[in-house]
Amino acid sequence: MKALLFPACVWESKMRYIFTVLLCCLCLLPALGCNASAFGERVEGMAEVQGVRISSGADKARIVVDVDKAVSYKQFALTGPDRVVIDIANAWLSPKAEKQPAIKSPFVGKVRLAQFNPTTVRVVIENKVGRNNYKVFALKGGQAALRVVLDFGNIGPDTSQAKIALPDVKPASQPAKTQPATQTSKPAAKPAPATKPQPAQKPAQQKPATPKPQQPAKPSQPSSTDPAAEAAQDTGDAGSDTDNDIRALTSLQGRKITIDPGHGGNDAGAIGPTGIMEKNVTLRISNELRRLLIAQGATVYMTRTTDTEVSPKHAKASDIEELQARCDIANKNGSDIFICVHNDSFSNGAAHGTTGYYYSLGSKKSRDLADKVRQGVIDQLGTQSRGTQSCNFYVLKHTDMPATLVEVAFISNPEEEKLLDSEEGVRKAAQGIADGIADFFG
Repeated sequence: MKALLFPACVWESKMRYIFTVLLCCLCLLPALGCNASAFGERVEGMAEVQGVRISSGADKARIVVDVDKAVSYKQFALTGPDRVVIDIANAWLSPKAEKQPAIKSPFVGKVRLAQFNPTTVRVVIENKVGRNNYKVFALKGGQAALRVVLDFGNIGPDTSQAKIALPDVKPASQPAKTQPATQTSKPAAKPAPATKPQPAQKPAQQKPATPKPQQPAKPSQPSSTDPAAEAAQDTGDAGSDTDNDIRALTSLQGRKITIDPGHGGNDAGAIGPTGIMEKNVTLRISNELRRLLIAQGATVYMTRTTDTEVSPKHAKASDIEELQARCDIANKNGSDIFICVHNDSFSNGAAHGTTGYYYSLGSKKSRDLADKVRQGVIDQLGTQSRGTQSCNFYVLKHTDMPATLVEVAFISNPEEEKLLDSEEGVRKAAQGIADGIADFFG
């Protein structure tokens, strides 16, 4: 009888214990709810630091801090070891953000993120390039969140005389590009800029063009009956006083920028594995880029805004006349820069990445523009860098201002074709080019 009663007592004791634990949990639930509510109230109105993106090349490393709204920040330097510190005010660090992202670069060491105090997120970067070979700046465009950008590398003269050890990086092999027939004859065009030549690299060659019979936009005098020509010059709506005040603070206020979407009309450009045509992708990216630049106060000229050619000679235009018509829009409107948007292609579908081009005998500013636009696209799309290359492209040779042709990605690569044809890919590509332009004007 005792053997039977003892287990019953033990069972009753266990049940009391379980009941007590459950009761305690129920009592704690309101407190937990209050804590969650308190956290929500604490971060309401604050910016969320979502993490950092890192890219490293042969000449510099770039660290981009992503936040979900405009923020203010302060920067300062520490020694022993040398570090650059960014304190982002009125912000909280997302639990999804990597606190110590990996980076392999001769320019920077460790990168760390932390919630420094309840209202400040601190980013610390170990600096290997001296006092003057890094810079910190902010980028924003359209409705995109502000981003804090840090560049380390060959930025400028270093008064501390620190030596930068450049990595031994071999440039990615470039697929051969065929030069259009336009390069074989030289029209009576403006001579190349009388500036100091850049160190020559292997010139890349431009894509062949096919005949172009459709009606173009008029290059210099927009016609009220031609939608493409009407959009050649666009400064956007006047907007509110607040919008105008914001524009006045941006580096693009008052800048004149010509955007040239590659190909158009009967010239489809390269065609991807699933039939996506380059002419359509370049137009989508360019139209989104125009929107972003106008939002920052720029005056934008488009060589085309629809699926058409540019030359007023229509189908009778030679390849040179078609390319010169694009140059004329930039030259006659006195543009500050010229941006030509293309997509790369190669017979091997495995080729991938982003390339920036500048005229081989052009100005140093052209190379700088090409480099910054290429880097901006890579930061946004996450594509591989194929470097900044010199070339002899007609549209870069015959424009009177700093000019670049950016090969956003390889439309012949199945994955990059899918990216280029997506809304997200178009938006990010345009944002990357806009970021590079803002960086160029600084």
